[in-house]
Amino acid sequence: MENEQALNQNDFYQIVLGRRSVKSYDSSVKISREEMAEILEEATRAPSSVNMQPWRFVVIESPEGKEKLAKLAMFNQTQVSTSSAVVAVFGDMKSVEYADEIYSKQVELGYMPQDVKEQLLAAFKPGYENMPERDMRDLVLIDSGLVCMQLMLVARARGYDTNPIGGYEKDKIAEAFGLDKERYVPVMLISMGKAANEGYPSYRLPVETVTSWA
Repeated sequence: MENEQALNQNDFYQIVLGRRSVKSYDSSVKISREEMAEILEEATRAPSSVNMQPWRFVVIESPEGKEKLAKLAMFNQTQVSTSSAVVAVFGDMKSVEYADEIYSKQVELGYMPQDVKEQLLAAFKPGYENMPERDMRDLVLIDSGLVCMQLMLVARARGYDTNPIGGYEKDKIAEAFGLDKERYVPVMLISMGKAANEGYPSYRLPVETVTSWA
């Protein structure tokens, strides 16, 4: 009982275990661009393969942007219209173009020596540049999925609620917001704001059902 009480008083557990998918928001609550930038910065602390950080965001907050998105997310109108913003997350199929910038900054900040940078770039960069499209797509979707979950938890830690959305016209969304659809793969939409109504709890399969031990 003592351990259970300790867990319930831990902010981390309140954030994780209390998260709900919220579909209706208080439309009077707006997240400033400054705070949204902080939320995104904290979310991008998520891990990624060789630190390529392939996630890209489009923050849809204006009436014009929401009107455009609403046409592409017909079954999620309430989230789009009432949220403070909807973050469209994409995966960059050419994230390796940032490899030199990322690793040079690592050296500049003292995170690694120059020779290690050169060794690592020589080891993975050719593979990234020549990776089959299907494999690269899988890679950026996995990495971008990590940042999506982190984004939702960071938002909750700041007092906001979210809803991950997969039901939208993925073949049209990149071009609708000025992105190259061949380069930027849609991952998901995440609506964000202050819940108008508390989200509902949902059942999770027991660990013994979803886990095997080897």
